[in-house]
Amino acid sequence: MAKINFGGVIEEVATREEFPLEKAREVLKDETIAVIGYGVQGPGQACNLRDNGFKVIVGQREGKTFEKAVADGWVPGETLFSIEEACERGTIICYLLSDAAQIAQWPNVKKHLTAGKALYFSHGFGITYKERTGIIPPADIDVIMVAPKGSGTSLRTLFLEGRGLNSSYAVFQDATGRAEERTLAVGIGVGSGYLFKTDFKREVFSDLTGERGALMGAVQGLFLAQYETLREHGHTPSEAFNETVEEFTQSLLPMVGAHGMDWMYANCSTTAQRGALDWMGPFHDAIKPVMEKLYQSVATGEEAQRSIDSNSQPDYRVKLEAELAALRDSEMWRTGETVRKLRPENN
Repeated sequence: MAKINFGGVIEEVATREEFPLEKAREVLKDETIAVIGYGVQGPGQACNLRDNGFKVIVGQREGKTFEKAVADGWVPGETLFSIEEACERGTIICYLLSDAAQIAQWPNVKKHLTAGKALYFSHGFGITYKERTGIIPPADIDVIMVAPKGSGTSLRTLFLEGRGLNSSYAVFQDATGRAEERTLAVGIGVGSGYLFKTDFKREVFSDLTGERGALMGAVQGLFLAQYETLREHGHTPSEAFNETVEEFTQSLLPMVGAHGMDWMYANCSTTAQRGALDWMGPFHDAIKPVMEKLYQSVATGEEAQRSIDSNSQPDYRVKLEAELAALRDSEMWRTGETVRKLRPENN
């Protein structure tokens, strides 16, 4: 493990230098990795593991997603099976179904978790909230996690570009004495850039807070508030969208990703610098209580229960599609669709 200074705090991380792909293959040479679910994380992790030379099979129910797996080269009866058969064949069970589907499929999966196997997650939800989900693993198996910090699509795209997506990792239960090396080996195999240690609770608390906060919920709320304010003061949809979203995603955010917010500030006009420095304090002070309220909702399990209750409703998909349609059909994002078509690369 390498010791890295993160802003004055020393953390231990696993990189490809300390844990190269060759070592990962050696650790897992006698293992069959069964990827259960081919939705969000499944395709990226399964295909990366396969391309990196590991023995991988996929477990998926019949339907559209099953056909997607076939299109990606998984062969029914050889590398593509029902969920139960894949669980029976696998020694490391990568449980990558949605949180709601994990709860529903748990009785079918649990009976195949024989002594010495590993149950692998990419999200701490099912274990952290086990009293609510009912996902309580047997005591004689390893329970491990690798959580890529991005979507399965990003994981696969970066892998094909020869790059990696950073991941957190954790061991919840070490029954074999090999849980950590199995975890790191799978983490390198799925295409992680580097792996930093966490635990299941910290992962799910940070993940749920991030999704609802800066990564998705808060940024949409911020975009919409600024867009509406500009429109209400007479600015056109094109101007409001470009000043709110387009400049942020196409110009400023790439600079932040490549060099940091401090570098981006230093490379903007003095007028922009002054205004940003003056206004970041009021925005922080307004948003911090909301973030604390959000974190407490996650920590108490309120957010988890809301998700479980909502996602288990028979009309969940219908309601979800209606909410997503309202977002998609809003003036701001219809304007965005037009703006994207007008980008030089699309003409």
